Amino acid sequence: MTSTAFELSREHEEFRRSVREFAEAEIAPHAAQWDKDHHFPVDVVQKMGQLGLFGLTAPEEFGGAGEDGDFTSLCVAIEEIGRVDQSMGITLQAGVGLGINPILTYGTEAQKKEWLPALVAGERLAGFGLTEPGAGSDAGATRTKAVLDGEEWVVDGAKQFITNSGSSITSLVTVTARTGTREDGRPEISAIMVPAGTPGFAAEKAYDKLGWHASDTHPLSFEGVRVPADHLLGERGRGYAQFLATLDDGRVAISALSVGCIQACLDMSVAYAGERQTFGGPIGRKQGVAFQIADLEVMLHASRMLTYRAAAIKDAMDRDGSATYQEFKQAAAVAKLYSTESAVTATRIATQVFGGYGFMEEYPVARFYRDAKVLEIGEGTSEVQRMLIARGLGLPVE
Repeated sequence: MTSTAFELSREHEEFRRSVREFAEAEIAPHAAQWDKDHHFPVDVVQKMGQLGLFGLTAPEEFGGAGEDGDFTSLCVAIEEIGRVDQSMGITLQAGVGLGINPILTYGTEAQKKEWLPALVAGERLAGFGLTEPGAGSDAGATRTKAVLDGEEWVVDGAKQFITNSGSSITSLVTVTARTGTREDGRPEISAIMVPAGTPGFAAEKAYDKLGWHASDTHPLSFEGVRVPADHLLGERGRGYAQFLATLDDGRVAISALSVGCIQACLDMSVAYAGERQTFGGPIGRKQGVAFQIADLEVMLHASRMLTYRAAAIKDAMDRDGSATYQEFKQAAAVAKLYSTESAVTATRIATQVFGGYGFMEEYPVARFYRDAKVLEIGEGTSEVQRMLIARGLGLPVE
C-alpha cells in the first residue's frame, strides 16, 4: 500500500476557513427555511460558483483552479458546506463529481469547451443519470435505449433519483443507455449527453423526500429524444465502466459530506450538553451523555482521517502516479462505508442527547437526522461497499 500522507496542508486549512466563513454567512441562517419550503436556492449555488467551489478539480482553461486546486480541496469544501446544510453539500458534490467530472474525464475537446466553462463557474449544473426504476448497480437491467438514426441518437427510457437534473440552471444530463448488444449477449451500455430543453426530455415533478429537502432531485423521462451523434460521451460501449469510475470519486466526496454531518452533530451535542440543566447541573456531567458525545469525537476523527487518506491517494494517483487505482478504489470504499454509517449513528446520538427537543423540527438535529440516512445509500449502498472491500482483499464474493 502507498505511504501517501493525508494530513491537510496549511493551504488546505486556510481554504477550509474561507469556506466555513461563507457557509456560516450565506447558508446556515437560511438552511432551516429552505428545508421547510423544499426550496432550491439557485442564487446561493451560483455564489458557491463565484467562490470557485465548482472549479476545484478543473483546469484553468475552463475557469477552474488548475494547480491551485485538487480533489482534497473539493472534499474540504463539501465537508464545510455539509456541516451547516447537507442539501447544499450534496448539490456541490453532485455538481462536480457527477456533473463536471464525467465530461472533464471522458469528453472530447469540443464537448469540454461547450459545456465546462458554465458548469465550472457554477452558473449551470449537470446531472448524472444512471439509476432506473428497475436498475442501478445492475447494468444488465438497464432499460433506457439509444438508437443511432443517421447523425442522431434517439433516446427512450426513464431514470430516477437524479440530483441537479431539473433546476432552472440545469444545462444537461448525462445518461447511460443500451446502444446495442455485445458478442457475449450482454447489453452494450454507452453514455450520452442530453441537453435540458431537448424535445421529449422531461424532468418530472420533484420528489417529496425524507431529507435533502433543499436539493434538486427528479425522475426523468425520455420519449423519442433526439440528440446529435457527437453527444456520445467517451467510447461507445464504455458508458457503464465510465460511470463506475466516476462513482469511486463520488464515494470519497460523500464521505466528506458525512464528516461534515458528524462534525455538526458533535458541535451541537457539546453545546447543548453544556447548557441543558437537569437535577441541578448540566447534562454533560452525566456519564450517560458525556460518553455518547465522546463516541462522536472518535467517529469524527476516524471518518475524517479515512476520508482525507482516500483523497490524498486520489491526488497522488492523478498527480504523478505514485498511487494505484486499486489502492484508491479500496480506500474509497472503506471511507464511504465507515463515515456514512458513522454519520447515521452520530445523528441518532445527537437526537438522543437533545431528548424531546431533538424530535422537534425547530432544532437542526432533526434535519440532520433526516438527511443522514441517504448517505448509506447513494453512490453505492453499504452492502456494495462491503462487497468491493471484500473483493479488494481477494475474496470471491458475488
